[in-house]
Amino acid sequence: MHHFIVKTLGQARRLVVIVVGFTLLAGGIAMIVLPGPALVVIPVGLAVLATEFLWARKLLATVKQRIERWKNGKNHNRV
Repeated sequence: MHHFIVKTLGQARRLVVIVVGFTLLAGGIAMIVLPGPALVVIPVGLAVLATEFLWARKLLATVKQRIERWKNGKNHNRV
C-alpha cells in the first residue's frame, strides 16, 4: 500500500510540474506579442519543465547562453 501511495504522489507531482511549466511557457510565448515580461516568464517556464524533461534542460541552457551573449554584446557596445 505504501508503494502505491508514493508512486501516486510522484505521478501527481509530475503532473503539477508539467501543467505549471507548460502554462508558464505558453503565457511567456503569448507575452511576446502581448504586454508582459516574456523574457522572464519563458525561462521560468523552461526551468520548471527542466525538472522533468531533458529537452527543456537543453533549451534552457541555450536560452541562458544567448542571454549571456546578448548581455556581453550590449556591454561591449557601451565602451
